Amino acid sequence: MAMPGDQTFVSGNAFWGANLTVAVLNGTVPVWRLDDMATRIMASFYKVGLDKDRVDVNFDSWTTDVYGFEHWFAREDYRIVNGNVDVRGTHAALIREIAAKGTVVLKNNGSLPLGRPRQIAVFGSDATDNPKGPNGCPDRGCSDGTPEGTVAMGWGSGTANFPYLISPLNALQNKAIADGSVIQWVVDDYATTQMNSTARQADTCLVFVKSLSGEGYISVDGNQGDRKNLTLWRNGEEVIKTVAGNCNNTIVTVHAPGPVTMEEWIDHPNVTAVLFAGLPGQESGNSIVDVLYGLVEPGRLPFTIAKNESDYGVSLMYEPDNTYAPQQNFTDALYIDYRYFDKHNITPRFPFGHGLSYTSWKYNELKVRKINAGPYYPINARTPAAQNTNVTETPSSLLFPSDFHQVDFYVYPWLNNTHQSGLDGNGTKGPSGAYDPTGAPIRPAGGAPGGHPGLYDILYEVNVTVSNVGKRNGEEVVQLYISQGESDDPVRVLRGFQRISVDAGGSTNVIFTILRRDISRWDVTTQNWVISQAPKTVYVGRSSRDLPLSSKLE
Repeated sequence: MAMPGDQTFVSGNAFWGANLTVAVLNGTVPVWRLDDMATRIMASFYKVGLDKDRVDVNFDSWTTDVYGFEHWFAREDYRIVNGNVDVRGTHAALIREIAAKGTVVLKNNGSLPLGRPRQIAVFGSDATDNPKGPNGCPDRGCSDGTPEGTVAMGWGSGTANFPYLISPLNALQNKAIADGSVIQWVVDDYATTQMNSTARQADTCLVFVKSLSGEGYISVDGNQGDRKNLTLWRNGEEVIKTVAGNCNNTIVTVHAPGPVTMEEWIDHPNVTAVLFAGLPGQESGNSIVDVLYGLVEPGRLPFTIAKNESDYGVSLMYEPDNTYAPQQNFTDALYIDYRYFDKHNITPRFPFGHGLSYTSWKYNELKVRKINAGPYYPINARTPAAQNTNVTETPSSLLFPSDFHQVDFYVYPWLNNTHQSGLDGNGTKGPSGAYDPTGAPIRPAGGAPGGHPGLYDILYEVNVTVSNVGKRNGEEVVQLYISQGESDDPVRVLRGFQRISVDAGGSTNVIFTILRRDISRWDVTTQNWVISQAPKTVYVGRSSRDLPLSSKLE
């Protein structure tokens, strides 16, 4: 198994394969390091039980045809390559729940949740189906222009084909029919005349706007992978302002991979609610209906939405700054997203962790209990000695077997001949310690997967009472932040969150644990984690900027 495979796409030139074989033979790579590589691969093989239960490969990433070449680029072994095995199970219900609970209500002037509106009007191409179909753009990237339908997935090699895609308009039509509501729509993003007329008739106007991004090998309307700006696509700002100018109950839903600028329209008096729905997947329409009608409590923002692009403190790179790939030097250390805004005292439009609920909440009775976890000692040990230190193979014993058929573009470990480059003489050596078969010192902060086991000791228990003081049953996302106290530390960092369900009028206790790692800093001198003497404070609340309760950590 070689990752990456070829050095350039479909070249057949491998970084590893026979090059690794040569490196072991000439001493560049110790044989026991090769054993370690193989052990890590085979451990996963046994972990998932492939030694006991295996099925033939029945899926091809290069074609959707039932019949095709098993070896796609070599054009060999024509057979059934896609068995179309249905492995979805209950995925539809799960993705619908995830998409709904991941939707964030950013603004709500009381228009949500919806009841049974007399007449609904839906606007924007993001509300409807792509006329090319849900999978009509290769790898979901419409390189001939921006997506014409609703966006529910980014583009690139990590995508999958939609088994179906429920658009917001389809789901809203079904809901309107069930409720006896009238529903109209204008999904041409530039048909402002029709928008004006339709919006004036409705008592609830639902606007769907979008932007998208993906992997850089596909360019969509000049967006090569990442977005080239933070504005809405396909006339989104004008759609919102046109509808809001004619409808005093305009509700905006944004489908996007990340923040978008909202200042042109967010404070419009007729924009009564705004939702950020991300990229929700195949159940997009059903999930947004669940939130709009209050069937599911919405979630919280995993990033900050700024008032201005410049507030983020970074500039966009439009062209690579070197020959091969763009290079960005991150000089802000720990000050990323909300930590940057806190450090520079910048007021965001919507802070990290923000999200409105359909009920009201009260936080009280914050209690902190110190746990005696014992001392933290640096690890003082060595890795086990290598069991195999001798290379017994020779170049002639590692030639391709005489009866072996090589498939073009595959990466093989065998040698083509005994005169391959690098076989004669010694290979290029690495650091001397990399060749010590007696083992190596374990780093002071190491000792186990995830680092020193002592980092996971519980040092404090935090207990907070959260009450639902509204008239609806609801769910709240309780967030815990910690201030480390040093001058070069972020003002606060998120160290825990829990989503809880509380009936109207009820209360519950939420318990967090603070681990040693949660209040530790990296010390470059000792190469270990340390807890500084600076005073530390724990905060609990609803977002990074809404933290009503705090307590010192002794």
